[in-house]
Amino acid sequence: MERKSSLEQIQPPTYGNLVTILSIDGGGIRGIIPATIIEFLESKLQELDGEDARLADYFDVISGTSTGGLVTAMLTAPDENNRPLFAAKDIKPFYLKHCPSIFPQNSGICATMLANLIRSLRGPKYNGKYLHKVVREKLEDIRLHETITNVVIPTFDIKCLHPTIFSSYQLKKSPYLDAKLSDICISTSAAPTYLPAHNFKNQDSKGNIHEFNLIDGGVCANNPTLVAINEVTKQIIQENSDFFPMKPLEYKRFLIISLGTGTVKNEEKINAKMAAKWGLLGWLTHSGCTPLIDAFTQSIAHMADFHLATVTQSLQSQDNYLRIQDDTLVGTNSSVDVATKKNLDKLCRIGEKLLKKPVCRVNLENGRYEPIKNGETNEEALTR
Repeated sequence: MERKSSLEQIQPPTYGNLVTILSIDGGGIRGIIPATIIEFLESKLQELDGEDARLADYFDVISGTSTGGLVTAMLTAPDENNRPLFAAKDIKPFYLKHCPSIFPQNSGICATMLANLIRSLRGPKYNGKYLHKVVREKLEDIRLHETITNVVIPTFDIKCLHPTIFSSYQLKKSPYLDAKLSDICISTSAAPTYLPAHNFKNQDSKGNIHEFNLIDGGVCANNPTLVAINEVTKQIIQENSDFFPMKPLEYKRFLIISLGTGTVKNEEKINAKMAAKWGLLGWLTHSGCTPLIDAFTQSIAHMADFHLATVTQSLQSQDNYLRIQDDTLVGTNSSVDVATKKNLDKLCRIGEKLLKKPVCRVNLENGRYEPIKNGETNEEALTR
């Protein structure tokens, strides 16, 4: 069955007064946390419009990085009836079933810190074969232009040293970006030291071949919310007729839901005196974690939120921007790859508890997340 292009199916302001954006951070197995959030959100939409309602029917743009990119593809890839291949409720079971094989856990002597260090010096921690297999099986030959709604998935080209954004909006101008969703997902998930970089070639409609050398989009946009907004804003700047009613910086016309995958609780276990003594191995392997990667992914995600919080508050449109993030993770819960049943189950519970927590916004003075006074819970905000 021939599938329709997402660009033919939906144009943001055409179907309402708001441009709706759903964004999902990167974070490996912690993708279970936003999976729990979107399951709740889709269930509330189904209460309004029936059990066949899907998130892709309501969001003009769905954006995701790394594990969030995989969720984005699953929510927007079409089945044989041109409906989303996965419902939101299917995402969490997918993670619970496949994560232990994507990130197999070593035991005994192989699990020692020394063994892990030696293995990390030889190559990526995981070979990615199972991930590649299951992604190709689920997404088959579906390409970017076929998604139910517009998608934006960041990656980073390690050869050219610049971001490559797989965006529905860019396909007319840059047809070489119309790659298979499976290749896009494998690329945006290729976290340095964890999974191998991904090389593939794509041929556009004119027969031109473009080569990609890609790694995890988290190195440039672990929180892809701002990237998604930029893609829409470019359409406005270019005076796209579909966006004519919207003026630049009219943020009240955006409705943005940005979902994090959790961050480490600020326990201040690392300080400058410790880091001053580190060489390459220290930055990559301190106490079983990777401080260098944790630092740049968390800082990139936080800066995107800080920017959006600043802009929306200054333009009095903060109620149209909902960021849901848990910054209290500790131990294995904060890891991206400890895919034991115990840890995966704990992440499910963290997602469920996060729904009951109050809405938080970043304090523009100190940069910390703080509950809104007399505000809603995340569950209530999503329902509203």
